[in-house]
Amino acid sequence: MAILRFNLLGNPNIGVYALTTNSYTLLPTKNLKGKIKRLSEFLKGRLIPATIGGTRLLGVLAAANSNGIVLPNFIYDDEMRAMKNLLDTNVGRIKSKINAFGNFILANDHGGIVGKNLMQKKKIIHKIEDILNIELVHSHIAGLPYVGSLAVATNTGVLAHPLLRDDEKKVITDVLKVRVNLGTINGGNPFISSGILANDHGAIISHLTTGPEIMTISNLFGV
Repeated sequence: MAILRFNLLGNPNIGVYALTTNSYTLLPTKNLKGKIKRLSEFLKGRLIPATIGGTRLLGVLAAANSNGIVLPNFIYDDEMRAMKNLLDTNVGRIKSKINAFGNFILANDHGGIVGKNLMQKKKIIHKIEDILNIELVHSHIAGLPYVGSLAVATNTGVLAHPLLRDDEKKVITDVLKVRVNLGTINGGNPFISSGILANDHGAIISHLTTGPEIMTISNLFGV
């Protein structure tokens, strides 16, 4: 794996505005020339410009792994068609009052965890499991249900909130089948996914990420 410091749209919260899997990275811009193409050297796969419901909050609103991508119901029809045409994977729209799926789902290709507020909606959970082709299990991170925002997962590791409990860590290890390290991003931010893009090929972090945080990321993901 390789690691790159990169601010997206001049913003250190790169995980809020972008989403990556092993085969593609969704970006909130059509400007794929120059500097931004360096992303493909580290994350591999295609760089795909996209919006969801006309917004740039791709990492907040969508959850994905190598098998599929889960999208909120308010995604526009033309955006949905573009996703289906461009992505060689399952593309599913979920009708739910909860629409920030990137914040509520932590998943890799082996499994996933969701907070209680989403787990209670069994029909929705079954549909998400079908799209991502994994089993979802209820858990928390640091006692909070926003598991997708408090950690980032690949098929090699999970970086999680520094107050992750031992029982929560065991669930992640058992379900996602990877080792778990605790840490922060962007100089002490515990909302891990907001400041990093990571897949099995590489990791992108912002310029605010400190040396100790980089060491934790490198040791976990084998960068």
